[in-house]
Amino acid sequence: MEVIDVWTGHRACMLQSALRLTREAFADRLGISLRTVATWHSDPEVIPRSEMQQLLDAVFESAPATVRQRFALLVAGAGGKGAEAPGTQAQVLRVAIAVVVRDEEVLLVCRRDDEASGITWQFPAGVIKPGVRPEIATVRETLDETGVHCAVRRGLGERIHPATGVHCVYFLCEYLAGDATNSDVVENLDVAWVPKNAVGRFISLDAVHPPILAALEEDV
Repeated sequence: MEVIDVWTGHRACMLQSALRLTREAFADRLGISLRTVATWHSDPEVIPRSEMQQLLDAVFESAPATVRQRFALLVAGAGGKGAEAPGTQAQVLRVAIAVVVRDEEVLLVCRRDDEASGITWQFPAGVIKPGVRPEIATVRETLDETGVHCAVRRGLGERIHPATGVHCVYFLCEYLAGDATNSDVVENLDVAWVPKNAVGRFISLDAVHPPILAALEEDV
């Protein structure tokens, strides 16, 4: 059996192609978020952290011989270090960002720091799947990540994130119910309610979408 020394975003995408899975199905197979798979497609040279390397090893090693053969052919046929496997052409990645407020607090999650952007603490976020309204994605991803039920109050605009290059759609959300827990241990290290006026201790205010800061100030 071929041994993969280091998985990159490019090789992970080739494994997806060899398995003939959609991005969503590949994420389900690995037990990770769709956002991570989308990151591999947008940044072929990214090197997933060790836990993710082990997940990819397990899926590859348990795959049928025909899948491993297809993977080997894709690797051999790659035109260059950053070349994409068939079916992995870049697509516009849209992410819904939830700014969930509860009295004088706002909900934050701490990502595992394995991205080039170096972002750690941030607002709950999730990839907007084709055909899904951003508002629905916001509420659903927040619940999946943190166990918190919320409702969208209003939109806070859109932008291309300056650090990640991802198209972000922002929403101010109201807390409804649920205890904040880390429900996505593969992607996140922690979940916490923090004072609205202390957001700058967790996230550089220069990196925060200005309408978010304005909304938090209005709500204090």
